[in-house]
Amino acid sequence: MNRQQLYHALRDAGVADGIYQIAGVHEWSPVPPDFCFLREVDDAWEVGIYERGQYRADARLGTETEACDRLYRLLTGRRP
Repeated sequence: MNRQQLYHALRDAGVADGIYQIAGVHEWSPVPPDFCFLREVDDAWEVGIYERGQYRADARLGTETEACDRLYRLLTGRRP
């Protein structure tokens, strides 16, 4: 799954738009105070929580697919 597919899968699963950010696909301005995120950093993919102005990566993964699967499981409690 890529980021675009993840976005549509989360919408189909009924996950509220306001609780996650997918870099380059689903972002906000202004930034809300807290949310789950997926972003690419230094040739790796991070999944984690943004709170109080700080990104905190809970996982650093090698592929976009792995990161998308992890965020999907985090937000839905199910495998994609």
